[in-house]
Order: sequence, then structure tokens, then C-alpha cells
Amino acid sequence: MNALTPPIVDLTQNGARLDASVRIVGTGLLGASIGLALTDKGLDVALADASPSQLRLAIDYGAGRAASPNDDPDLIVVAVPPDVIADVVAAELARYPRAVVTDVASVKTAPYLDLAGRGLDLSLYIGSHPMAGRERGGAISARADLFVGRPWVVCRDASTPRRALAIIEDLALDLGATPIEMTPDQHDEAVGLVSHVPQLVASLLAARLVDAPDEALRLAGQGLRDTVRIASSTPELWVQILGANSAPVAEALSALRADLDAVIGALEDTDAVGARRRIADAIAAGNVGVARLPGKHGQDRRFAQIVVMVDDTPGQLGKLLTELGEINVNMEDLRLEHSPGTAVGLAEISVLPEVKQRTIEDLEARGWRIASV
Repeated sequence: MNALTPPIVDLTQNGARLDASVRIVGTGLLGASIGLALTDKGLDVALADASPSQLRLAIDYGAGRAASPNDDPDLIVVAVPPDVIADVVAAELARYPRAVVTDVASVKTAPYLDLAGRGLDLSLYIGSHPMAGRERGGAISARADLFVGRPWVVCRDASTPRRALAIIEDLALDLGATPIEMTPDQHDEAVGLVSHVPQLVASLLAARLVDAPDEALRLAGQGLRDTVRIASSTPELWVQILGANSAPVAEALSALRADLDAVIGALEDTDAVGARRRIADAIAAGNVGVARLPGKHGQDRRFAQIVVMVDDTPGQLGKLLTELGEINVNMEDLRLEHSPGTAVGLAEISVLPEVKQRTIEDLEARGWRIASV
């Protein structure tokens, strides 16, 4: 898995690497977000969608114009549900034989095998997948900056012309993403672990809350909210995604089930020999795993956390963020926790370890209360 080297090209006057007319098929969250970003760069973006109302909404939000029968696109981005990816890609390849076609589905092997099985010329088809999204879909949730700083997986094969690959690289780079080359199998195994399994785990845990007493839910803190955040995702879409990537997900879940069984066994008899060690080892392994997650700048780095008490009055959070800038501290991440009825909220800010102590001292000197360090 290697990051692709950005091609050396002359940027257009609007700062875009792409010098192409673009057709986007599917104007949901990803399609509309791509359209917004490319339109902002001055590119001609034609939109098509099977839903007239969804298409009109994306146009109203500024994601592009309605496609015309006279269009002759250089690049086609297919952003439709996984179960129709192959059919739509095949239709676009037939209709626009000179265009480079990519899709942005979250599974790559199944569509590729389907298309290859039809005997199509796939030299101008390159599957890709931006690792970005939101809990809610549709053009109404689209954002031009959705892909900034995110990986964009590119799955080419030996027949892919360099020109076609460069167009997909330029697309990702123009959207602020980082192109990463993988095979379809590598991609599906990876996203099974880092995206599809987390969705199921979040959903299953959130389902435990359905019959929970109101008194228990009122005690919920940020840990639970962080863990179940993605449980609001659309079931219909995830049935398609998980169905298309079932084998890698089932394999990862089987390993997780073995870990759960071991912990459950330890909890059923905490006085048994080795039970407490088994629990501790599970928590410690989690520490090691989370420490491997890439940081904001793509490096394996754990940031230092500072928890600041923020009065529940208008303007206080904005004041904190302003003063962090004034003391020249770059905030890497921000989490907020506020229980209903309390007069104070907690802002957990993440900073580089080397500036943690200075940040605490400077904030305290400005009157901020540090809740924990």
C-alpha cells in the first residue's frame, strides 16, 4: 500500500489540477460533495440522478448543472448504491467510450469481478473509494471539504493507462484527499476492519439502548456517545455494503467474537486464576491498537489531552478557541461534553505533547480552569 506520487502538471487558473469536463452520476452525499468541490474550482460539472428531486436539490445547492445529451465528459464519477454500481459503470463506459470512469463505492472487488465477467474493456475504468462520509446522506448533507485530509483509495489494474490514472489522482488531489493505491482485495479487507466492522459494533451496542431505562440513559457520557456515533447510518445502504463485503467482515467479527468470549469467561468468574489478567490484557491491547491510528498529519502519534471547564454561557467556546490561537497553539482535535442542567461543559482539546504544559500554563494565566490533565 503506497501513496501515489502526485503527477507533475500545470495547474489551471482556478488552481485545479484537473483540466476536464466532469459527469457525476448519483447526487447523494458523495456525488454532491464532489460536485460542490469541483464547481468551487471552476470546473464544468454535469449531474445525473435517477431521482429528479434529488438531482434538483443537488443543483440548487451548487453541485453542478443538469446533464445534457450533448455532453462529452472527460471524467465520469459514479456515486450510486453498491448494488447498481456495475450496471451504471457498464452503461457509462458504453455511452462515453473515451471517458475515464471511476466509482466511489465502499466495496471494490464485487463490482470489478461483475464488470470483468461481462467481457467489457475496463482499461478506462478505475475503481476508487474516498474514505470520507457522514452519518446522514443526501445532497442536503454534502460539503465541499468532505474529502480534505482523507485517504482516497485507487484500484487500478495492469491495463490502466497512465493518462487515466493521472486523472483519478488529480481528482483526489483537487478534493484535498491523499491518493493511495491498493488492489480491490486489499481495499475490501482493510475497510472491512476499519469501517464495516465498526459500523456493526456501533449499531449492536446502540441497539442495547432501545430498552434501557431512562435513568440509565441520563447517565450516558462521551464514551458511549463516541462509540455509537455512527449507529445513525442508513440500514438500506449498509445491507448492500455488508452483503458485498461479507467475507472480510465475517472474518474480523469472528476474531472479535473470540475476544469477547474470552472476556465474558473472565467476567463470569473474576476470582479464577488468570481472569483479571485476561481483562487487563484486553484493555492493554486496545491501548496499543488505538495508538497505531494515524494522527491529523498522517503520522502515528498520540496527542496530549487537556480538559478545560467552559461556562455554559454564549461565546465561551469561541473565546477558548480564539485564545488558543492567540497563544499560538494548534488544536489537533476537540471533544465537547455537557450534561443537561449543568452550568459548565468540558472541552477536551488535543495538542502536541511538547506544547501541553505551556498550553495549560497560558490558559490558566488567562483565567481558564483545567478540569484534568
